[in-house]
Amino acid sequence: MSKSKFIVIPKENAEAHPRNRMLSGYDFGVLISKYPDLKPFVFTNKFGTETVDFADAKAVRALNAALLLQNYGIEKWDILEGYLVPPVPGRADHIHHLADLMAAVNKDVVPIGRTVRVLDLGVGSSCIYPILGNKEYGWSFVGSEIDITALESAQHILDHNKGLKEFIQLRLQPSSGDIMKGIIREDDDFDLVMCNPPFHSSFEEMQEAVERKWNNLRIKPLEKPYLNFGGQSTELISRGGELAFVLRMIEESIVLQKNCYWFSSLISKEANLQPLYNALSKAEATEIRTIQMVHGQKRSRIVAWTFLTEYGQRAWRERHWWTTLL
Repeated sequence: MSKSKFIVIPKENAEAHPRNRMLSGYDFGVLISKYPDLKPFVFTNKFGTETVDFADAKAVRALNAALLLQNYGIEKWDILEGYLVPPVPGRADHIHHLADLMAAVNKDVVPIGRTVRVLDLGVGSSCIYPILGNKEYGWSFVGSEIDITALESAQHILDHNKGLKEFIQLRLQPSSGDIMKGIIREDDDFDLVMCNPPFHSSFEEMQEAVERKWNNLRIKPLEKPYLNFGGQSTELISRGGELAFVLRMIEESIVLQKNCYWFSSLISKEANLQPLYNALSKAEATEIRTIQMVHGQKRSRIVAWTFLTEYGQRAWRERHWWTTLL
């Protein structure tokens, strides 16, 4: 019989996280005044609303740069052509929900400051999660990446924005068969491990998903035969897809359980939850939490797990989160 404790945290409404700085939408006048390069991409739609073409990766990149400048003071941000363009509001939601995860075991107080260490698996060329996590909560980050070109792009962002290098370190994953192994060192302690894994198992599966998306939006796939947020194969495709990737992550977490408080991964496909729960129960995770997320039309969830007992969790918090304990 499983000793794992399961907790599902429902999303009560279809709004962004209440602490999301972009909750009220976009003021394009202000954004353009901050970041003039956004102006060519802004138009008025048939409803009389200013917007950008979210099917245009260049437009989304410009919008991201403007949002990061306005909300977080990031003056120089861009990514290489063809790499995944992350939607900033959705990524901010992810960070805020993970903050709530830690607050839930810390008397509803989010642990803040550089003593909180987070590992972002697959940091990407945008370095978006470490930027948001540091700017919102002052956390320190290690970002791992298997793609050296993406890692160099992320380092370029850190080098050209004051203060980020003090809090964010990047590490190259040398092995395509490993996720955390080779990244987490013997003397590392991470309060949180986060991951947005590759969703698809093959290029064909990815193309089918893209066509379904455009069909749902009533756009002919031949007119838009690409992902609006771009992406390299290592960002979007992994053998066995999301399920196989996170199952490997669970296996590695067993070995690394003393180095981390919470392990977590975004899960895009609801059908993958039960096999992951089964694997976590078999691995004897002591607590498993599922956080439901809704941002606009996108529905997903975060699955988080720990191997620490209640006593072990308290000892960890007292050792690492002392500045925020009541």
